[in-house]
Amino acid sequence: RNMSSAGPEGRKKMRECNGLIDSLVYYIQGAIADHEPNDKATENCVCILHNLSYQLEIELPESYAQSIYMQRRNVSNNDKTPGCFGTRSRKVKEKQQDTPLPEEKSNPRGVESLWHSTLIRIYLSLIAKSTRNYTQEASLGALQNLTAGTGPMPFAVARTVVQKANGLPSIRTMLHVSHPTVKKTAVSLLRNLSRNTSLQSDIAREVLPDLVSILPESVPGSDIVCETTASICYTLYNLTQSNSHNARLLLSADGLPKIITISMNDSNTFSKASRAASVLLYSLWSHTELHSAYKK
Repeated sequence: RNMSSAGPEGRKKMRECNGLIDSLVYYIQGAIADHEPNDKATENCVCILHNLSYQLEIELPESYAQSIYMQRRNVSNNDKTPGCFGTRSRKVKEKQQDTPLPEEKSNPRGVESLWHSTLIRIYLSLIAKSTRNYTQEASLGALQNLTAGTGPMPFAVARTVVQKANGLPSIRTMLHVSHPTVKKTAVSLLRNLSRNTSLQSDIAREVLPDLVSILPESVPGSDIVCETTASICYTLYNLTQSNSHNARLLLSADGLPKIITISMNDSNTFSKASRAASVLLYSLWSHTELHSAYKK
């Protein structure tokens, strides 16, 4: 577990270690089957897999990278345009979201297991069944790692989590736990998932009111709550930016007063959340058909 967090070279060596990933997955599957998701060994195994999934898209071996990204060659660099919130145009993002992964192997081995739907379902099962905070956080964190980035793999994993494995109810439960880092990781995962336009309606319907409910009523003092609040605002931004129905849903969940309060704070400890709330407000105002509702 310590070695798996030692940096890129350590991760690479461990991913290449024959039988290691397969053994970890096998052990966790056995623990779930035996209804023992809370043992320390399971926590260790999941934490190792969490670390080995970090920057996986960037650090993939050449052979896997060619196989996964061969369908991206039609996405031209000419489609990139500068913009306020990133350098990638919507056109590029939509093309990437439509790019499927090569067909999944029914019996994955080694590093292939790290993004396979079997392991995604294992993480979701542990999120639902384990009461151990580190196990919950590592499972959420592994899914967060796998859904980071804009390539076809993160978007394929996101679709599996939301649509194929029905993972949103389990993730939503984690928004209401008392452990701050578990909550923060759950929100960060939802932020990644919400970048996928084809999943935004499902996510908004399932968790938007919950996201609004965990926004602080007043300015929180701790850094971790500040970061969580900023992530919530950016998730809501993704969900409402191009969807006035979702913006209306935010309004009906009484989110506007909270967002205004957060945006008006200028103290250094809260500037990250304040900026995120301001970006969200600016985006919400772009739905001109909702102006009269906002004013009320």
